[in-house]
Amino acid sequence: MSLDVRLTSEPYVVQCTCVCGHTHQTAMFDELHSSNITHNLAEMARAAGLYEALWCPGENGMTHAHQLIEPLKLGLEKLLADPERYKQFDSPNGWGLYKHFVPFVSAYLVACQKHPSGRVHTDV
Repeated sequence: MSLDVRLTSEPYVVQCTCVCGHTHQTAMFDELHSSNITHNLAEMARAAGLYEALWCPGENGMTHAHQLIEPLKLGLEKLLADPERYKQFDSPNGWGLYKHFVPFVSAYLVACQKHPSGRVHTDV
């Protein structure tokens, strides 16, 4: 199992005419960022204070990227400040390691900073 995170633009309406001649309006959005990481990193995320921001942002009132910037930044700082503490949460089977989690969090933070008005989506 894995965690999928995405940032999208706000929805916008596109009109299209079908072959039958009817005009339809469709809500569209642009994907701004997408990434995936294993659930085996949930305990490491909890230890770094990142679980709520990554696994359940909507349940914690975080619906837009700008709301994730500070929690992601603080969690990343914790991860980088004490690697050995967080490596203890590495999955014994190799699926869920510190060396994969840090770049995941870092890339998500950069995407949130680049697209602060992006809408946050998670699939668990």
